[in-house]
Amino acid sequence: MNRSEFIANRLQEVLLNGRWVANTNIKEQVESVTWNQAIQKVESLNTIAALTFHINYYLGGLINVFDGGELEIRDKFSFDMPPINSETDWKNLVADFLFNSEKFVQYVQKMPDSKFDEPFVDKKYGTYLRNIEGIIEHSYYHLGQISLIKKMIKSKVKK
Repeated sequence: MNRSEFIANRLQEVLLNGRWVANTNIKEQVESVTWNQAIQKVESLNTIAALTFHINYYLGGLINVFDGGELEIRDKFSFDMPPINSETDWKNLVADFLFNSEKFVQYVQKMPDSKFDEPFVDKKYGTYLRNIEGIIEHSYYHLGQISLIKKMIKSKVKK
C-alpha cells in the first residue's frame, strides 16, 4: 500500500465507513439522527448539525485548493451555518458532507506521494500531509463530540 492509499484509508475510516479507532464514523453518526436531534442544543455544546457543517466547511475549503482554487476558508466562518429548518435541510447538509468526504478521499487516493511533502498554498500552512492529517485529527475530535451529544440527547428523551 502506498502513502496516498494509506492516508486515504485513514480518512475513509473516520469520515465514511471505518470502525477501527472509534468503532463508528461520522457518516454512521449523522445519518442516524433526525433533524430535530441534529439541531437540539445540549447545554453550551455545539449541535450535531453545527459540528457537521464545521467539518464539511474544512473539507470543502481543502477541496477547493485541490481543484486549483485559492484557500478561501477562515476559522472565524467555520460555524456560520445557515439555519436548519426542516428534515430536508438536514438531509441536504448530510448529503453535502458525504459528497465532500468521498471527493476528499478520492483526491488523497490519487495524490502522488511527492505531493504530500509540498507546501500547502503557502509555507506558513505547512505541507499537504500536515493539512490532511489535520483533517483526520479534527474529524476524530468532532466525531467524539457528535457521539457524546447524541447519547446525551437520547438519554434526555428516556427520562
